[in-house]
Amino acid sequence: MQLQAGIAVCAGLGTGIGEGIAASKAVEAVGRNPEAEGKIRTMMILGIALSETVAIYGLLISFLLM
Repeated sequence: MQLQAGIAVCAGLGTGIGEGIAASKAVEAVGRNPEAEGKIRTMMILGIALSETVAIYGLLISFLLM
């Protein structure tokens, strides 16, 4: 059971990589078009929040397996 719980927590690894990529692309977009900073920030935060749910689900599954 402990191995399955550890594998379920690995969902956070992909989430961290995805959030880093999203943040870097948002910074790049603001550098190209500073006037759209508000819209870019809003979309970035929404995307990061949606991807964060994957990590939370992985953590929940690991708790259920233990």
